[in-house]
Amino acid sequence: MRHTATIAVESSTSSLVKPMPAKVVFNTSRVSPWLTSLLYPLGHYIVLPFHFGKIEVTGQEHLPKDGPVILAPTHRSRWDALMMPYSTGQMVTGRDLRFMVTADEVKGLQGWFIRNLGGFAVDIKHPAISSLRYGVELLLDKQMLVIFPEGGIFQDGEVHPIKPGLARLAIQAELSKPGLGVKIVPMSIRYRPRIPQWGSEVKIAIGSPISVADYANGGGKKEAPLLTAQLEKALKNLDES
Repeated sequence: MRHTATIAVESSTSSLVKPMPAKVVFNTSRVSPWLTSLLYPLGHYIVLPFHFGKIEVTGQEHLPKDGPVILAPTHRSRWDALMMPYSTGQMVTGRDLRFMVTADEVKGLQGWFIRNLGGFAVDIKHPAISSLRYGVELLLDKQMLVIFPEGGIFQDGEVHPIKPGLARLAIQAELSKPGLGVKIVPMSIRYRPRIPQWGSEVKIAIGSPISVADYANGGGKKEAPLLTAQLEKALKNLDES
């Protein structure tokens, strides 16, 4: 699984939220129990420990064990897609992860694996609120999503500006069902050296959850930039710790 989608979504309406049909499916993905039970332990106990010299994870006590969650990690390598299940997945929280990926990634054999490991696609060439409704549906179903908020892989050691789509998606879900309780968990993934290689060290820091309800009081359009700024600040604090 490669990097996740950039979700910079623009809305021309005065309100962020539009009525959503009860059963609208814009995507197809699932978490295959047999596939995850095979591949995730393989990565957890063999692939990652063999390739990396040391993997240090802090802050796992901040991970919600239930309810709708967006995990928002920095993105430094394609290895991040394996670091997320290692640090936050079934063996830690008892929860499956649902990854947002680009539409180009869910093709062929790779696409089959991604879709059956919880990946769902967003078309970043034609971004719109409608293309993100599947993510909203997953949050309404109280799933745990992984969205890399910087929108790409950056290996310069800096936290890059956060794309606005994550906040809009989170607020859309919260306003669709008041009291839903969406949480955003900032995460920092760092490699030493910055471009990971055999024997590299990894530090994963998990921050305190941000309550989306605190930013969903006025319709969402004005609050989304505030939530984005708060997430960016939290990621920078984690990355510097």
